[in-house]
Amino acid sequence: MSSIPDITDTEQWTVSTTLKERWPELDIELQLADVEIRMLPSDRELTECPAIFWQVDDASFVIIKVAEKVYRAQFYYRGYQQYGSGFEDIDDIADCVVTMLQVHADRETVRAEEQSS
Repeated sequence: MSSIPDITDTEQWTVSTTLKERWPELDIELQLADVEIRMLPSDRELTECPAIFWQVDDASFVIIKVAEKVYRAQFYYRGYQQYGSGFEDIDDIADCVVTMLQVHADRETVRAEEQSS
C-alpha cells in the first residue's frame, strides 16, 4: 500500500481545464489509475503511485503523482516512443501538464516535418 495521496478533485480539474485550453474542440476523458514505478533509477522495488491518464489522437499521456504536490509526466505513441517533460519532478500540477503539452507540441512539429520529407 502506497503512502502517496490520491489524485484530488482539484488536481483533476486543473488538468481538465488545461486540456480544454489546448484542445477546446475535444472532450477529453481523464482516467484515474495506479501505476508502479521506480522512484529512483537505482531502485529495485517498484512504488505504487496514483496517476491521471488520457489520450489524444495517437498519443497517450500520463501524469504520475510521486508525493504530495510532486508529479512526473510522460507521453508516448508506442512503447518505444516515450517522451518526458524534461524534468525529473515538478512541484505544481499545472506546470507539469503545461510543460508536457509544450514538449508534445514540439514533438508533433518534428513528426510533421519528418512525414513531409
